[in-house]
Amino acid sequence: MAETPAYPVGLRLTGRRVVVIGGGQVAQRRLPALVAAGADVVLISPSATPSVDVMAETGEIRWERRRYEEGDLAGAWYALIATRDREANDRASAEAERERVWCVRSDDAEAATAWTPATGRTDGVTVAVLTGNDPRRSAAVRDAIVEGLRNGSLAAPAHRGPARNPGVALVGGGPGDPDLITVRGRRLLAEADVVIADRLGPRDLLDELPPHVQVIDAAKIPYGRFMAQEAINNALVEHAKAGKAVVRLKGGDPYVFGRGMEEAQALAEAGIPCTVVPGISSSISVPSAAGIPVTHRGVAHEFTVVSGHVAPEDPRSLVDWASLARLTGTLVILMGVDKIGAIAATLVAHGKSPETPVAVVQEGTTAAQRRVDATLATVGETVVAREVRPPAVIVIGDVVNVGIPPIAGEPATD
Repeated sequence: MAETPAYPVGLRLTGRRVVVIGGGQVAQRRLPALVAAGADVVLISPSATPSVDVMAETGEIRWERRRYEEGDLAGAWYALIATRDREANDRASAEAERERVWCVRSDDAEAATAWTPATGRTDGVTVAVLTGNDPRRSAAVRDAIVEGLRNGSLAAPAHRGPARNPGVALVGGGPGDPDLITVRGRRLLAEADVVIADRLGPRDLLDELPPHVQVIDAAKIPYGRFMAQEAINNALVEHAKAGKAVVRLKGGDPYVFGRGMEEAQALAEAGIPCTVVPGISSSISVPSAAGIPVTHRGVAHEFTVVSGHVAPEDPRSLVDWASLARLTGTLVILMGVDKIGAIAATLVAHGKSPETPVAVVQEGTTAAQRRVDATLATVGETVVAREVRPPAVIVIGDVVNVGIPPIAGEPATD
């Protein structure tokens, strides 16, 4: 005959008398949750662990330093029996049965009228798991659910009232591999009503969104269709004002050449709350994925990240290329594939050795990752001959030759 399952229920214990008998390790584990629930906790035990003693000293619980006596459960709503004295436990359990007080026993689950579930909490959700007499399985299931809620792999959006996170979250999605988004970023994505996504964000994560989530393509394809920054700002404001939880999913980090501050300023002007979730920047993660350290002892003591979307000779350029040419560390260039020939020539003209190693990593951290090696003297013609396309990260410096050789199954290197 199958075991009759326990009936799960959430006890609201605020201001209600709860009696804990025994001040050992079991009480030490259970008391914080009872205090957090607002219970009026009375501990009955001749001794207690130091942690329980501190709870009594600070007034979180009331401690009667004696053994259990008949009548201690009068007026209680809930009782936890956790002593090593089986006879005292039986007497207390019998009183609980007579007084109709739900009672947990640490020494004999079958003699108890209530069981304590494996409990976890995250972001306003309490997870409680019961698996009969298999506490380790309960804990494992609890941990899996809580972790899924925390990292966003288990979606559980709120469905009552307005969006739980109204406003906008500027989420850095990382370099492209969906596993490299932060835990917080993935959780906010799972709770979103509207997602405004860049082309360089982790696109695979969009497939995991529920059907009701509105996805807006804000792709900025080089020399192709794009959504003007003003239009993106307006979309963020419009959907947030409608009470939606909005995620602006960006590649890399929102504040590393991602125009994140422009969007944050537009939201601030509109009076809309904005949360910025940092992301893993492609400037360090993509070289790492290709086996290149941006710093290495005895080789490079600094690295500099530069935007290459404006050519060195363009009057709009804010980069001091002459100073960069004199640095001995690593130079990482983002958004510079089509300008790398001019950039390389400028660096050489200002004193950088034409034999300086260069690596161009296309679509880093994704299944399509590809690495092309060259020197400053040859990189311009190499990217054209090898048909390198954005997005790509360019690494200039001796660290290019330091990296670990690729092993079987790793992304290709040309």
